Amino acid sequence: MKDNMTGPALGGVEERWSAFPKKDLYSWIRNSQALVAAGHPRAVEVFNQYNKILMNSFTGLSDDEIASMLLYIDAQVKGGDKPQPGAGGAVALEDTKKESSTPWMFIAMAAVLGLLAFALMRIIDNLGNVTRVQAGEQPVRKDWTQSLTSKGFIAFLVFSLILIFGYKSVDNATRMQRQQGYQPTQPINFSHKIHVTQNKIDCQYCHDSARRSKHSLIPGANTCMNCHAAVKKGTISGTSEITKIYASIGFDPLTNKYIDNYDNLSEKEIETIYKKWIGSEYMSANNLTALDDSGESAVNEQWDGVVKALKEDSNGKIQGPIEWVRIHNMADHVYFNHAQHVAVGKVECQKCHGPVEKMDVVYQYSTLGMGWCINCHRETEVKFKDNAYYQQYERYHKELKDGKRDKVTVEDIGGLECQKCHY
Repeated sequence: MKDNMTGPALGGVEERWSAFPKKDLYSWIRNSQALVAAGHPRAVEVFNQYNKILMNSFTGLSDDEIASMLLYIDAQVKGGDKPQPGAGGAVALEDTKKESSTPWMFIAMAAVLGLLAFALMRIIDNLGNVTRVQAGEQPVRKDWTQSLTSKGFIAFLVFSLILIFGYKSVDNATRMQRQQGYQPTQPINFSHKIHVTQNKIDCQYCHDSARRSKHSLIPGANTCMNCHAAVKKGTISGTSEITKIYASIGFDPLTNKYIDNYDNLSEKEIETIYKKWIGSEYMSANNLTALDDSGESAVNEQWDGVVKALKEDSNGKIQGPIEWVRIHNMADHVYFNHAQHVAVGKVECQKCHGPVEKMDVVYQYSTLGMGWCINCHRETEVKFKDNAYYQQYERYHKELKDGKRDKVTVEDIGGLECQKCHY
């Protein structure tokens, strides 16, 4: 919106055309080459300034549509719709996941059982006294300390502790290798909230393999570069995070070219290239002609962040793939196929991964446990309509048509058979 790229920045276009009638600007947006051919001075000036790069034509746009786009651009440039940064670039998780209440649950359970045990001891003592009185004996009055140290109370307390710790042991065993709530620090502060919610990027644009492969792979840096060859500064982080992408693959944002022989460059040579880029953007943002002390400090701090993110990995170099930390990891004895769920079952990503579009820092939303999967298979309706994959289930199609059933679940087509996931 604000930076000149292959053409002039979108922001401020009306001011730059203010010397000419508004209809000329609208004509230029619809078909710039027609205006250039007609010799319009502003159109020719822009065409020559940007090395005669052709601008796409949008002849179908009406005046109202163009006016609406210009209003939207103006609002964006003036900061009318920007997300607010979280502490340290991360979002608080109160809106997206609940804090575990397990410790308090067990404390409350122990307190209730203790009170129950004490009450039972008092009842037993009173019943014993009633029996003694009926037999002509003197009742025995115990104070609360004697009740708490009686064999009955201690036995009940031991039983309660065994019950609680036994339950906790079994619960921990069933959670083994599960990582619900796991939220590691990633080498790049990538925000799904900005990319998905604000910029409307579809999940499968980046995670393309989810619809055609067993795995939903992490996208390579070349996928990032489809956008970030032009979008060079982050909404919140500026150059600090996107520079990590450039440094990993050897793209020079000042020349818009990939660096020759990048794998063999020394760390000092790489540092010079990217500090120059970071410094130029700092000066541009602060209207400086040279870096001051604050600028030098900011550049060094950003570069240290790049080195820490990229160099502290398996190859020990800045050059090389970005090593993201895996979050979701099924047990080795479990078979799960993304394509079967995404392409055939039409399951939304959020069904398993939660509201990722609201996460600045991704975490594991679901347990991914066996019970969780089985419940989903029992409840999830199979989308039979217009799905050629399910044509083989003739009986179910006939029963649906005849009104004998209103839906078919994953369980109905064998979704609970052991060998489906543990073959």
